[in-house]
Amino acid sequence: MYRNKTPHSKFHLFLLLIVLLVLIWSLIKPKSYMDWLADGGPIVVGLIIVIATYSRFRFTTLSYVIMAILSILEFIGAHYTFSEVPLFNWIKDEFGLKRNDYDRLGHFMKGFFTIVIREILIRKAHIQIGAWLITFTFSILMTLAALYEIAEMLTSLITSGSQFAQGFLGVQNDPFDSEWDMTMALIGSIIALLLLSKWHNKLLKKQKM
Repeated sequence: MYRNKTPHSKFHLFLLLIVLLVLIWSLIKPKSYMDWLADGGPIVVGLIIVIATYSRFRFTTLSYVIMAILSILEFIGAHYTFSEVPLFNWIKDEFGLKRNDYDRLGHFMKGFFTIVIREILIRKAHIQIGAWLITFTFSILMTLAALYEIAEMLTSLITSGSQFAQGFLGVQNDPFDSEWDMTMALIGSIIALLLLSKWHNKLLKKQKM
């Protein structure tokens, strides 16, 4: 039985305040409110769910840190659009790259959401640590990554190359953009599991005590 009261509630609140500040900033004169809604809207819904269920299902601090980082990255991308984030435009120009790779970073970091999925599977589905847990975790993460790419494809078909579609998709003339996005999510999930699983297990044990 996992307890909901942890000694890290103040830190969780601190993470939430940072995310909310970035959210407010991202809503001030974004490049396009339609693009912002497409990119940032789902994250706002997710935040509302996490906040509403905090007293009933409290994640480990590691999971909250990952969710906070992902939210911040999404809000920054939603503000500028993922293909026009200034820092990565500078990197592109400075190193002679063909594209702004902020979206690549975003999809790589989405792979770290594997830890959050892992926690839900352990605590709610009661899947034991081992091969099946890894299999289910990878499967769910890659399903989410694929569904996101399908949503992008449908957006492109429906909006027929409009400015909104270009901002939301961020393809930047890369014919393999979807494949690269899913590959980066896969690489991120592998690295997250290799680096963070043991630490995550310790945090889960502490939360169970």
